[in-house]
Amino acid sequence: KKCKMCHSSKKKGAQYKVWKKTAHAKAYKTLGTVKAKELGMKIGVSDPQNDPKCTKCHVTAYNVDSASLGKKYKKEDGIGCESCHGAGSNYIKKKVMEEITLGKKEAFLVGLIMPDEKVCRSCHNLESPSFKEFNFEKQLKKIAHPM
Repeated sequence: KKCKMCHSSKKKGAQYKVWKKTAHAKAYKTLGTVKAKELGMKIGVSDPQNDPKCTKCHVTAYNVDSASLGKKYKKEDGIGCESCHGAGSNYIKKKVMEEITLGKKEAFLVGLIMPDEKVCRSCHNLESPSFKEFNFEKQLKKIAHPM
């Protein structure tokens, strides 16, 4: 939600609006479907929305100490910005973000990640009972949200 404050305008790329339309935004919700429950049963999971085998890839901040989470954190938000771009608390400052547009690297030094194929494959892999071939370049186009 904090990312939304600056990443909603069309002028800046409307990244939040793009994300809301992706499967990442609905990742947690999908764990509540009949299909997810059927897949879960095949790997010994009775409640996909509350089993680490599933939530590790379907919620932001999996396995993070709850004391470190913001008061407004909700696992129902699915895979949010920080799952792919790193915890934003150190790079959320306007000055740091403006420096990115100037080609400076301060934000990367304080935790901003520009995800690559390795980041994506930490979830999009054979551990998933619903895994299908993962073509990084093709999938990247589906979620593209540049400034």
